[in-house]
Amino acid sequence: MVWCGAVGAPARSHSNEVATAGQEFTTLVMAGRRGPQDDLAEATGSSHRALLDVCGVPMLVRVIRALRSSPSVGPITVSIDDEHALEGVSELAGVALHRSLASPSRSVLDFLDSRSAGEPVLVVTADHALLTPEMVEHFATASRASGADVQIALVEEALLRAAYPETTRTYLRFRREGFSGANLFAFRGERARRVAAFWVRAEQFRKRPWRLVSAFGPIALLLFLLRRLDLDAALERASRSIGATVRAVRMPFAEAAIDVDRRSDLELVTRILEERERRETS
Repeated sequence: MVWCGAVGAPARSHSNEVATAGQEFTTLVMAGRRGPQDDLAEATGSSHRALLDVCGVPMLVRVIRALRSSPSVGPITVSIDDEHALEGVSELAGVALHRSLASPSRSVLDFLDSRSAGEPVLVVTADHALLTPEMVEHFATASRASGADVQIALVEEALLRAAYPETTRTYLRFRREGFSGANLFAFRGERARRVAAFWVRAEQFRKRPWRLVSAFGPIALLLFLLRRLDLDAALERASRSIGATVRAVRMPFAEAAIDVDRRSDLELVTRILEERERRETS
């Protein structure tokens, strides 16, 4: 189901907004509600977690600012379940909208189905309040260089723990290394839709990675459980199973893995932004 329009403006077509291959990404920002009840959003008086204020600025606005400052980003669309939630946010006036579906994976697949085959699409979550143009450009440049159908941004556990030992994250653990997701995804090839379709099936196992690995066969599961499968080998197996090439982009920014899932995350992100803003004004 596609519902494209703009905040405070009539619905408009995307036909003239195709990103130039190799230069710009059409970008989808995931801002829909997380289920029927979001305790964090409700506790702070927001209808959507994406609209939580961090240092006086809604997280979604921070993400949009970073994207608009990135040369690799073309047209930006916000995926949300209720267009009226954005009406009071002046910086989002005129932003194209996509009606989000029951889950992030289904929303992404629906958006890809509305685009031209092979059109490069960048996906980022709206709770990525620490996103910077440098992060976006690093990921976009690495994605273009990889030549893969889909790229996912990851941060090494060692890097994240060294910078922010207090943060609690979900890690995918492989041989000699663990990784946390950085909420940036690039879909570049005509076969990229296959990965999005697999994501729909596998999304329920996000917090149980062994179940996800088991989808690639018993040998892959055994290697994973024995910690003998490294990241690149795992993605190679995934690529063969899905029928599309999937590669990881290792992000050198610890903050790229810190989104806002719980109250402690919000407190940490607020502290990091306050320190960042003090450095910029000093």
